[in-house]
Amino acid sequence: MFNKGLVQIYTGNGKGKTTAALGLAVRAAGHGAKVLIWQFLKPANLDLGERNLLNAHCEGITIRCMDEPWDMFRSMHDHVQIQRVRTVIHETLLELETAAHEKYYDLIVLDEIVFCLNQGLAKMDDIERLIEHRDPRVELVLTGRGASQELIDMADLVSEIRLIKHPYDKGIEARKGIEY
Repeated sequence: MFNKGLVQIYTGNGKGKTTAALGLAVRAAGHGAKVLIWQFLKPANLDLGERNLLNAHCEGITIRCMDEPWDMFRSMHDHVQIQRVRTVIHETLLELETAAHEKYYDLIVLDEIVFCLNQGLAKMDDIERLIEHRDPRVELVLTGRGASQELIDMADLVSEIRLIKHPYDKGIEARKGIEY
């Protein structure tokens, strides 16, 4: 589908990184691209509106997630859980390296992988291999807070979504259909 696949990163503390990546995925699928969205740290038991819609109605888009449970507020304090998630992420990135090398998909979105790198749940070596060994026509999109300079240097496009104001600051919790 693409003559040249690039590496894109959506990072920053603002809301909308995943939303931007999913919009790009829908656009690509609308033009006939085969798309894989891999959601790290968003296990199957999370009721996510975008996942529900894409699974039910979007031909050309495959969406996968970790089978390992994860809670963004509690799991980072559970050393056993952290080790299990590190193993799952490593194994997943090896599978994605093969998928990208063999060009099973035109576009691969690694949702929250930047945060995983930032928190030590993923290894930069795995990301480097994925980028270097992919078919040159495969587009990669990485999302999440905290992109390092090393990761930014590997990318062709980096968008930083900056937080200016958020309803959480007023005590407004995540709303179904808006934040998830």
